[in-house]
Amino acid sequence: MNAEEESADDYAVRHHADGTHPGRQAPGRPRLTVAVLTYRRNAYLAELLPLLLAQAGQIGQEACARVLVVDNDPRAGAAAVVAEAAEAAEAAGAAGSAAGAGPRPVHVHEPVPGIVAGRNRALRECGDQDLLVFIDDDELPREGWLRALVAAWREHGCAAVTGPTPPVYERPPDAWVAASGAFDSWRADDGARVPSADTGNLLLDLAVVRGLGLRFDPRYGLSGGEDSLFTRSLTLAGATIRFATGAVVDKRVPPGRATRAWVLRRSFRSGSSWARVRIDTAPGARLPMRLGYAARGLARAGRDGARAAVARGRGDTAARAVHEVSCRGGLGMVVGAFGGRVLEYGRKRDAS
Repeated sequence: MNAEEESADDYAVRHHADGTHPGRQAPGRPRLTVAVLTYRRNAYLAELLPLLLAQAGQIGQEACARVLVVDNDPRAGAAAVVAEAAEAAEAAGAAGSAAGAGPRPVHVHEPVPGIVAGRNRALRECGDQDLLVFIDDDELPREGWLRALVAAWREHGCAAVTGPTPPVYERPPDAWVAASGAFDSWRADDGARVPSADTGNLLLDLAVVRGLGLRFDPRYGLSGGEDSLFTRSLTLAGATIRFATGAVVDKRVPPGRATRAWVLRRSFRSGSSWARVRIDTAPGARLPMRLGYAARGLARAGRDGARAAVARGRGDTAARAVHEVSCRGGLGMVVGAFGGRVLEYGRKRDAS
């Protein structure tokens, strides 16, 4: 995933060791795009768009911001939602509302299925932009989220900024799901360097992305893990991702996901992607790495499978959940170590 025209060593020479950019001044009022990838979640999108438009308008002094919706529905079903949001913003602006004085949403249709196609479409749509911020259509930004991302980017001169994504359950989860930790947001100190991030809450400095020639890898289009590969490639090239504790988005967890079966499927897929990403970003011979990760996965699955059985026997739901998730992730590592793909975003053929 590193740029063909510039190696990681070349990049490190041109930049400070901490991933800042001594030769380039940050633009005083950068051009910024907030990109939402969506696939048939129109009710969620209708709730999200006014919040994004409001925050884009609020940072008008700091950045020239716009909101882009990348619609991955073959039927472009989000177009009507975006049009309604634009009309509402126009009406608010005509009425003299401060919230309505901001940008209008832009809709683009990406018919190629898969999350990678959508993310790469967002990159292509930002050829003249300085910053790209990703947020998912099942998330809701808290007040000050966008401003916090931009402020951290300015303060640290970094290549990327991420923040917390705490879960919001649409229905209270059972004890197993709550204890599993599957939906917990990862944490770090404000301003801390982090090795990778997911794209549900991520600001990218596009000058760095272009300089490294980075794109999301199509091999991960239907399996997930494309965000880990992208951001890990970024940091392996010498760039820096910082954590902003004030840049918070709430992640919706619908009832269909808050189940033991779904969590175990996700854990298996995550384990597979984890191993694939590390093999795909490592130099050297692949076979020893594949065997090594497979052995680690088997050891983890065996250890935590036994621990889960013991926890079940003594009625310890919390410990059982943690060990079952870890066991399933270990099995996924074995599959991923040998290049196996666990498809999370596969779709049924559209009836049209």
